[in-house]
Amino acid sequence: MAEIKDPENTILIELKDGTVTIELLADVAPKHAERMKELARSGAYDNVCFHRVIDGFMAQTGDVEHGDMEDGFNLRRAGTGGSDLPDLPAEFSKLPHDRGTLGAARSQNPNSANSQFFINFSDNHFLNGQYTVYGRVVSGMEHVDAITRGEPPATPDRMISVKVAADA
Repeated sequence: MAEIKDPENTILIELKDGTVTIELLADVAPKHAERMKELARSGAYDNVCFHRVIDGFMAQTGDVEHGDMEDGFNLRRAGTGGSDLPDLPAEFSKLPHDRGTLGAARSQNPNSANSQFFINFSDNHFLNGQYTVYGRVVSGMEHVDAITRGEPPATPDRMISVKVAADA
């Protein structure tokens, strides 16, 4: 476990293999950091699957509308939804999409991020300036690396629980 410097801006994601600790970058992307904490505190991220996991690229999750469905029909729809909260404006910065950074998933519209996010498996600098970076993995990246691959995976891994460290 990493030392938690700011529990209010630290997210703990429980995966099948262990805990992933994420430092939210509230000073860089305050609206995105706030949204993640709001959804974590409401339990919206609990049991949501990783619906798009591309080896050498990233693992995407956070579709709170479809991502907790067990049946195949809804699993195929995972990745097409968000939360019932309004979309967020882009908060682009100079921070690069390095291995372990958290990025806001969105549609073609830069201001369409909502609840979905991805964790970069590698340095993906071609995403720089196009997707909001709002967090970084500070411990547990080996658990992210172990997430089952696929688009969607046949048997997707899930976020068992997502909590704000201040509340844990």
